[in-house]
Amino acid sequence: MDDGLRRSLLNMLVASFMFALTGAIARILKDDYASVQLVLFRNVIGVGFVLYWLKAKPAIQPGGRPWLLLFRGFIGTMALYFFFYGVTTIGLPESITYQQSYPLFLAAISAWFLGQKLNQRAWAAIVVGFIGLCLIFIPKMTSHALEVKSHIVGLANLLMTGMAYLSIRGLSAHYDSRVIVLSFMLCGIFFPIVSMVIGSFYYDDTFDFILAQSKMPAWRHMPHILLLGMAALAGQVFLTRAFSHQNTGMVGAVGYSNIVFSILFGVLIGDAMPYFSSMVGITLIIFSGILISLQK
Repeated sequence: MDDGLRRSLLNMLVASFMFALTGAIARILKDDYASVQLVLFRNVIGVGFVLYWLKAKPAIQPGGRPWLLLFRGFIGTMALYFFFYGVTTIGLPESITYQQSYPLFLAAISAWFLGQKLNQRAWAAIVVGFIGLCLIFIPKMTSHALEVKSHIVGLANLLMTGMAYLSIRGLSAHYDSRVIVLSFMLCGIFFPIVSMVIGSFYYDDTFDFILAQSKMPAWRHMPHILLLGMAALAGQVFLTRAFSHQNTGMVGAVGYSNIVFSILFGVLIGDAMPYFSSMVGITLIIFSGILISLQK
């Protein structure tokens, strides 16, 4: 293994740890803040660092795709809405597993709509991953309506994350990666503010995954809020460094350590272990995701 690949794998491992830590902190704050507010906290902390980085080293880019850049910011923010809602309702491992299932979505979209050829192993991985999702989702269909809603939002997180990654493909040739991240963070500040303004005049529990009433953070929570933003920013930086290596398949496979870290963090903060069916589903999704990541 060459040194460049080894560094990329280590960067991905650190990124996975940081993203799992971000979810764990959101889980800790869930009783005091709505998921929409957590999205705002997550972005407002990091945006200053990205702006300073761009000022210190200005971006050199052709540009020319402003609407796609805005779409990436919007769709990424929606994915965060659904991710944090899932973290605060169904638990950390399940929510991160839904999010990490996006390669299944991308593989299926590539085959059905973009005309790319998939071999038998890739199709088998898609089927195995779908079975894993069913093992997490279907047992909840007979449970409380709120839990079913949370898992539906989790599936929406999968779709939004996949669309966000598709948009990055179209943007990477036109914009500096820091500009793409900045558009995401600025949208992640603007839309939660809009959600809270609307939520101050009209609020319904049915739409609590996208609406919230405004609330100032308490001073005693500031260490957690700062750590939330810093961990998310660090995860984004290490993720960018990880994918600088050409062997993106192996790097992406290591990214599934995110789920393992989330299970460990869940136990540490006092959450119950996932149900047996969920654990089997999580294992199948990790297996299928690694198979897909290693495909060319």
